[in-house]
Amino acid sequence: MADTIKPILCVVTSHPIRGDTGEPTGFAMVELTHPLEVFKAADIPVEIASIRGGHPPIDFFDLGDPINDRFWKDREFREVLAHSLILGELNPSRYSAVFFAGGHGTMWDFADDPAVQRVIREIWEAGGVVSAVCHGPAALVNATLSDGGYLVAGKRLAAFTDEEEAEVGYTKVVPYLLATTLKARGALHQAGPNWSEQVVTDGRLVTGQNPASAHGVGQAVVDQLKARA
Repeated sequence: MADTIKPILCVVTSHPIRGDTGEPTGFAMVELTHPLEVFKAADIPVEIASIRGGHPPIDFFDLGDPINDRFWKDREFREVLAHSLILGELNPSRYSAVFFAGGHGTMWDFADDPAVQRVIREIWEAGGVVSAVCHGPAALVNATLSDGGYLVAGKRLAAFTDEEEAEVGYTKVVPYLLATTLKARGALHQAGPNWSEQVVTDGRLVTGQNPASAHGVGQAVVDQLKARA
């Protein structure tokens, strides 16, 4: 069955600096590797893209996590990551789903990127799955459909909460509060306790709240794709 499913497009940020702090940031490695492990186990092909292409900046580079460690020791993964595709050059019709990994860098380059908005709209309107975890739902902030409405309007979703942002001390650093902004777009934000797994599926929209939700988002995406295969 999996061999009939088109690839999943995994998208990461290209933004390397956390606001005006000078602190390095990027994509959260665990939020890419844990879903990738699920996709790989399901034998669904994957491609990795970033906003600018090339080697994306990595945040939360924790090799104490065994899945991170295994992927980092995988020469093929390292090569694919180092040469991530440029999102704006891709044809969304090639993919069954798009997945946006988190990391604070997403807060500066996902929401307003026209390629992000185009990929989401075209995959969604073709009947594909749109998914994201933690700060990855920044991609959904300005994503609109052909009728001009926000994709998230009236839909249940999870994203990094304002309370979690406050706990890590970046409320005044990020350009907007993710959960608050998604709610302003009409999203029905479903918050779980800080740092606990919280995965929300609303039709073909799959989202997770934080790093602990990354595996669950990956599994929910696979479940959606297999149900439609």
